[in-house]
Amino acid sequence: MFRAVSALVSLLAAAAILFAGNGLQGTLLAVRGDLEGFSTPLIGILMSCYFAGFILGCRINPTFVKSVGHIRTFIALASIASAVTLVHPLVVDVAVWGLLRACTGFCFAGMIMVIESWINERAENSSRGRVLAVYRLIDMSATVGGNALLSIASPQSFELFAIVSILVSLALVPVALTRAPAPRPIETARLNVPRLFQVSPLAAIGAPLIGLANASFWAVGPVYVQAMGYDKDVVAWFMSAVVVGAGVMVFPLGAISDRIDRRHVMIGAAICGSAAALALGEFGGKSAATLVALAGLFGAFIIPMFGIAAAHANDRADRTLALETNGGLLLLHSCGSIVGATAGAVVMAQFGPGALFHYIAIVYIAFAAVCLYRVLRREAPARQAAPGLAHPGLTPDAR
Repeated sequence: MFRAVSALVSLLAAAAILFAGNGLQGTLLAVRGDLEGFSTPLIGILMSCYFAGFILGCRINPTFVKSVGHIRTFIALASIASAVTLVHPLVVDVAVWGLLRACTGFCFAGMIMVIESWINERAENSSRGRVLAVYRLIDMSATVGGNALLSIASPQSFELFAIVSILVSLALVPVALTRAPAPRPIETARLNVPRLFQVSPLAAIGAPLIGLANASFWAVGPVYVQAMGYDKDVVAWFMSAVVVGAGVMVFPLGAISDRIDRRHVMIGAAICGSAAALALGEFGGKSAATLVALAGLFGAFIIPMFGIAAAHANDRADRTLALETNGGLLLLHSCGSIVGATAGAVVMAQFGPGALFHYIAIVYIAFAAVCLYRVLRREAPARQAAPGLAHPGLTPDAR
């Protein structure tokens, strides 16, 4: 595992800088939209535009990777994402912001596909869960740092948008200067989602369910905190606590999933995450300390879920098809996220702030039921692609 991680240092550094910028931008836009008087459902729709762009990016960006390679694609998309960030404070209009969020989602789809396919190609199946856990830990730590930057300037100022742009631009440097070999050129730029369902039905069903729940949190979680009467500093602490909690558990969950059936790990995490979500819905308004503590528990089990599902799918897929495998999962995750971001906002507007987490709990209980059904229907996959599935194969990880 350590050899695989050390070979990806420059890529992981780029990911850390990139996710710090993305974490700050997502929270900043939700808070700024609330301050500008956008309604909660409108903020949910606005944030879902990111996932609409993400879906389009999952479909189109593989073509760029096939034409010019992984590194050039990453550089081009990061440059566009950096520039787009600076337009938000110049034109404060919900329609314009929707288009900008879609463009951002398009760019991040390509960059995340490059990063995750690169990691999965280098990782061995026997250590894949731990390698992906290190990646997720870096992702989460960077997101905490990004969210913490929310308190250094007013959300209504230009400075925070400039910081996001700077971070996304700096992510170019480690990738442009890396000496690590790039992933193998891809043979096809087309995502084959039906085959993904054949290779890993659980991951293919789980990806949109996870998006359905998690996107609602990332979209209106900051609005939930403000609706409970807390200020922007508590918003930053709340969002950071979720990511810190995930960071604490992501490596243990990944390590356990390398040793036992990953589906059992997902069942346990989904049940614990659902309980934490219900507790947040009921007791989040008691005090800031209670809110932050429950947020950490919630993040510990909910946020790592997609990484475990992705590792489960990659166990069954040939590593040469890593880009298509992860792109397909991201596509399905984004489909769920579009619905989830809006659904969470509507539920919150109709039934009160706490209903957001009741909704998330229901989705994860359903996911646990799907996992249990698959355990009863099918043996756990070997930690390598099954011979009959490797080459007919599967072809494609937030807030």
